[in-house]
Parts: sequence; C-alpha cells; structure tokens
Amino acid sequence: MILTVILGVNYAAWRWLFSLNWDAWWIAIPLVVAETYSIIDVLLFGLTMWRSRDRSSPPAPQNGLSVDVLITTYDESVELVTSTAVAARAIRYPHETWILDDGNRPEMQEAASALGVGYITRAEGWKNRPRHAKAGNLNNALLTTEGEFMLILDADQVPVPTILDATLGYFTDPSVALVQTPQWFGNVPTGDPLGSQAPLFYGPIQQGKDGWNAAFFCGSNALLRREALMQLGITRYVTEVETEVRSALRRADRVLAMARRAPGGNLPIVQAALSDVASAIATARLAVAAGEPLGHLTYGLQQIIFEISRRMVSIDLHEASLDLAVIRELSRGSGGPHLELADLDGGLDALASRDLSPLAALESIQGLLRSIDVDRSSEAQPLMPLATISVTEDMATSMRLHALGFKSVYHHELLAIGLAPEDLGTMLQQRLRWAQGTMQVMIRENPLAQRGMSLAQKLMYFSTMWSYLSGFAALVYFAAPVIYLCFGILPVSTTALQFFLRFLPFMVANQMLFVIAGHGVPTWRGQQYSLALFPVWIRATTSAIANVVFHRPLGFVVTPKTRQDHGTRWSLIGVQLVTAGVLAIAAVIGVIRLLLGDDEAVGTFVNLAWVIFDLVILSILISAVRYRGFQPEGPSAR
Repeated sequence: MILTVILGVNYAAWRWLFSLNWDAWWIAIPLVVAETYSIIDVLLFGLTMWRSRDRSSPPAPQNGLSVDVLITTYDESVELVTSTAVAARAIRYPHETWILDDGNRPEMQEAASALGVGYITRAEGWKNRPRHAKAGNLNNALLTTEGEFMLILDADQVPVPTILDATLGYFTDPSVALVQTPQWFGNVPTGDPLGSQAPLFYGPIQQGKDGWNAAFFCGSNALLRREALMQLGITRYVTEVETEVRSALRRADRVLAMARRAPGGNLPIVQAALSDVASAIATARLAVAAGEPLGHLTYGLQQIIFEISRRMVSIDLHEASLDLAVIRELSRGSGGPHLELADLDGGLDALASRDLSPLAALESIQGLLRSIDVDRSSEAQPLMPLATISVTEDMATSMRLHALGFKSVYHHELLAIGLAPEDLGTMLQQRLRWAQGTMQVMIRENPLAQRGMSLAQKLMYFSTMWSYLSGFAALVYFAAPVIYLCFGILPVSTTALQFFLRFLPFMVANQMLFVIAGHGVPTWRGQQYSLALFPVWIRATTSAIANVVFHRPLGFVVTPKTRQDHGTRWSLIGVQLVTAGVLAIAAVIGVIRLLLGDDEAVGTFVNLAWVIFDLVILSILISAVRYRGFQPEGPSAR
C-alpha cells in the first residue's frame, strides 16, 4: 500500500503539473480528473486493506437468548418463501421464525400457518402512508416481535442450521449491534457471466472494513441487536423532531420580519403583539437548546400564540363595535330607521378606512407551529429504526449505528445460500437499485459530515459510495484513446519514456496490491463489470440527485428470483454496443496507422492497446446478454 501511495501521488502530481496538453484542454482536463479519481479509489482500497481482519471463531452463544428470524417477502412465490421458512425453522438454536409478507397474500398466510411459523403483514395504520419498501416492512415487524436479536433473511436466502450458533456469540460484547455474513448464490455457473458473486467484497473488502469497525449491513444474512436498533430509532426520532422544531423557529423569525414590514405592521398594537411573539419564540429556542421535552415545549408555544391571537380578537371586536356605533349614528342622521344607499356607502367607507386587523400577522406563525409533527402523524409509526432515506435500508442503518458508538462484525463463513438474477435485465435492475440507494445516502447523509464516527469509519463508508462515481471516469477512459487514434489529439504532453517511467510502476504496484490483498480471490469479473456497467452507474447518480434535490420518485422493485427475459435483448446494452463499435473503428484506424509507418508509433501502439483492453472489458456483456439461466452441472444435475 505504501508503494502504491508513493507511486500514485507521484503520478498524479506529475500529470497535473507537468504533462497536461493545454491545447486540447477539453479532453486533457477530464482525463487527468478521471485518473485522479481512480488513484483516490485505489488509495481508499489500500486503506481498507491496511487493517484487514480475519476473525477467529466467536465464543459459544449463551443459552436462553431470544431470537426472531425475519424472512422478508413481497411478491416472491409461495414455494420459494416456504423453502426458506422450512430451513429457518430448522435452525438449531431456539428461535421464532416469522414471514414478513408485504404482499398481504392469503395463500402466504395459509402456508405460514401450515408450517407453524409466524406471519406478519402491514396493519391498517400503514394505509395511505409512506410504506418505505423493505425498510418499512422490517420496521413494522420490529414493533410486533419481541426477540432480543433478529436474523434478517431475504426470501431466497436459505440458512444453514448452524447460522445462529456461529454468530450469536459475538453479542457477548454488549457494544456489538450487527453481525454480517457473506451473501453467496447457488445458481451461478462457472465463469459467473453476470458477475453475481462478489468474492472480493464478501471477503477482503468487508474484512478490511471490519478492521476499522466499519463492516456494514448488507440487507440480508445479518444478525442485529434489537436494543441497538430501538435506541437508534428513538435517537433519530428525537433528533429529527428537534431539527424540525429548530427549522420552524428559524422560519418564524423570517415571518415576523415580513409581518413588521406589511401594511399596518408599524401600528403600536401590532408591534406589541409581534414583540410578544418574538419573545416567546426566543424562549422556545432556549428551551430546545436546554433539552426540554419537545412536545410540551411546542404545545406551550402554541398556547402563547393563541393567547396573543385571542387578545387581538378582543381588540378587533372592540374596534368593530365602535365602527358599528358610528354607522348607527349615521343611520339616525339620515332621518329614518333605515340607511339610504348613499349613507350606507359612507358607513362602509368608514369601516374600510380602518387598518387591517393585526391578526393577519400571526396566521403564518400559527401555521408554522401546527406543521411541527411531534407525533409523526404522516407516518404509520413514529419510530423507524431502519433508515428510510433510500431505496436500500442497509448501509444508512449501519452507518447510524456506528455513529452511536456501536460495533459491527463481519463473520466470513457461508451460512446461507441465495439465488442470483438469471438474466441480464434483472441483474441491471438490481445493480441500479443498489447504486441508487448508495448514492441517495451519500447525498442525504454524506459520511464525511457525520458526527460520532472515526475518520477511518467515515472513509470506509465514503469509499463504497465513491466507487459508484466510476461511470463518469469510464466515459473518459473510453473516449481518450479514440480521440487520439482517430484525430491525433493527445491529452498528455510528454515523451513516451517520461510517461512510462511514472505510469507503469504505479500500475504494477496497483495490481500487486489487489493480488496480495485479495489472497488469491478472483477479481477480474468484478473489474470488467465496474467499467462495463458505466451507463448504470451514471443513471444511478443522476436519478439519485433528481430524487433527493428535485423529489422525483425512484420507486422500488423487488429483484425477481427467476429468469424474466427469454430472448436476447441487445437493447439492454445499446450504449455499450455503440461504445464498442466506436472503439473497434478506432482500433482499425490505429492498425492502419502502424502499418503505414506512423511517426508517433509508440503513442499509437499505447492507445491501440488501451482500446483493445476496453473491448475486452466490454466483451463480458456479450456472454451476459446471451446467458440463458443456470443449468446444474455434474451429478447434481441429475
């Protein structure tokens, strides 16, 4: 890692300070930015590996612990969920098994009853309120079940009988809130054409994060402490309501300032009322800072505003009665019991000449205070322990647990076998959702800005989020060699020798870092898909920004567990096919240039090799789009 850092920083400094081709700045700047992005990515990986932790077996679990096994489902087949429930029921350590059916299906309830396992679905209180997808399903179950610990399983993740025996022992440390185990899929053929297995992540990377106490929750195959989650739910509730109250009080100051500038705002009676309101708001702000109960505080402030409004109403009524007396006098002066039209107009003019009621100045303040939802009436339940800020609940939840001072554990043992997507369309859908959820968390709760975590923990979370920005760097990496081979425009202003002296040592050290840190774990398929799926990563980033900033919905789609596409849908990789076509044309031009005796043969050869590498990267998508689903091999096939 030290060697990679030294060589990487040296290369980046040289690229920025001495090798930019300013005549072609429009490609030179994007390329050096992309290279710097990649170097930072490598350094974050190296930091992750610095304290890689290979844990020994935990102590045996205590007897008598209460555990709930929660199987989440929405529209998966009853047979699939039943298989998981049967395996969950067979877990050796005493526990209760629950099916959390977000689809509210009678046939699923009947199957659960026949198996003798619990069945939970959403109560009526969730109707016409935000459901928060899987996070809402789990939060609903948290307030229904009572176990000290919860094993969370996706509908397709079939556990082995020893899963609790292997993991519960970690909780003898009261500060441990989470134990995550690997996700491994039993329907992935040799070669892994869709890149479903993640041996680098569920292994060296999670073990590296574990060394920094930053291994995070991955949504399934994880055991969590209920007390930690409930403490998190209560803490988040208090924090978010307090933030809401502070925000309302800040807006109230602006409303008061506007009221003072409004017509009639300079009247003594209005100034006195607004001063009383301002004093009450200032007192409330001090009470918030002192930690007084928010419900009592906001109720008291509302009562004060009500009393000021009541006083204003009394004054209004008194002045109105005086105006009515004037109208009566005008009526008597007209010589008859009734007002003539001209006299009536005169009385109305007298009323209209009065300044507007000072009550109007308080209406906005009252509206602000009423908007403070201490009871969270807009939600089905006030406590939401699992984070609901993204389409994936896992990373944000564990990040918040770490910020509260809890610990996590990564237990590197296969204890459940799941099902991976069996077609390219489903895989792309799954990767998009993962990336969108991660980017939502990055935008809403950037770990670098969160309190309570160490710098290393912040960087461990940030490194995962940072990796999803690679789509933009990939665009540049595909474009740069094409631009040189087709148009002769070189973004680097240097000699071939100077370039190789700085670039090659860094690349060699970089690859050595991956090989050594990975302990022989295959990483090539992951490297291919990290570049080949660049349109997915770009879409995930832009759609997450649109959702968080402009409130455009993302939706939530459960990953199908069976093959969905039965044809060859080349349109799924249309962008990559166009990219590959452009690269192929550039390669042909490069070969022709070499055959004709190019004066810049070294540069042409380097960029030609670069293009060929890019084509090899993209080639994985050909086998992916042609993949027809898992076919068992060997004796098991029979």
